[in-house]
Amino acid sequence: MKELKTDLLIIGAGPGGLGAALYARRSGLDFMIVEKNMAGGQIINTDLIENYPGFMDNISGFELAQKLADHCRSFKIEIMEYYPIGSIDEVQHNVGGKNYRFKCSGEDSVIFARALIIASGAKPDRLEVKGEAELIGKGISFCATCDGALYRDMEVAVVGGGDTAVEEALFLTNLAKKVYIIHRRDELRAVDILQRRAKDNKKIEILWSYLIEEFVGGEKLEGIIIKNKKDGTVKQLDVAAVFEYVGWQPNSGIIKHLVDTDEKGFIITDMTMKTSEEGIFAIGDVRTTPFRQVITAVADGAVAAMYVDKYFLEQG
Repeated sequence: MKELKTDLLIIGAGPGGLGAALYARRSGLDFMIVEKNMAGGQIINTDLIENYPGFMDNISGFELAQKLADHCRSFKIEIMEYYPIGSIDEVQHNVGGKNYRFKCSGEDSVIFARALIIASGAKPDRLEVKGEAELIGKGISFCATCDGALYRDMEVAVVGGGDTAVEEALFLTNLAKKVYIIHRRDELRAVDILQRRAKDNKKIEILWSYLIEEFVGGEKLEGIIIKNKKDGTVKQLDVAAVFEYVGWQPNSGIIKHLVDTDEKGFIITDMTMKTSEEGIFAIGDVRTTPFRQVITAVADGAVAAMYVDKYFLEQG
């Protein structure tokens, strides 16, 4: 097993981690960046991205991820990716002496670092029904803000009954011809004002006590089969897209024993991306943030790298 040392270790090479790496390089920091999967993060599964500045024509999530990674490599940044090379399975602190406080262990190597940027992201909860895995990014989305414009003047569905689901359904009414809200219960969990707006919006139809049983389609989503929990009624909706809002799980397991998190496990930071533990910063989807977008993750990375530089200066 290899033993390595670095001033800064960036864990995760999604948009946030890659943004942090670019600014770390520009600041002249000694750092490493690791990623257990492919560099680029979750956007590699997104069909089209229309809202990232500088790309006026549609660009696939995979292509944007490659451009971000290639930009880093043009600055001679080596991305340690793919399991087991880029995997970090355990983080300990106060074990590497005064200078290297953090010991980050994986199957292939142990990395000692003075500071960490956690950019490990989050993953959406899924319905785990037939056809879902094959159609993610081909009509199944987890972000109406990101993908809603792709389905202008079409019929779409939102799954969920909380604040986010209803907010995104209302947002989609500005674009789509019709929006179904599919909810497994007979009442929404969203705050009253959002419920009233949804119920009053003529473009929204709420389907109470329904579950999605199957996603239908080949190259793209063509519809969904839904079943009523109470009377067993089964029907098909011919929708062009389904936006799932049934929860998110932060990838914070390796670090949450060291930092403060909210009740769901998202890492709490201040505006400089500092966590409750000295020397640990968190960025992007793994932290508590009102928006989970490519652009905000990249911005988080830039902020964190600059404040890591200030942190090292203060440490001397």
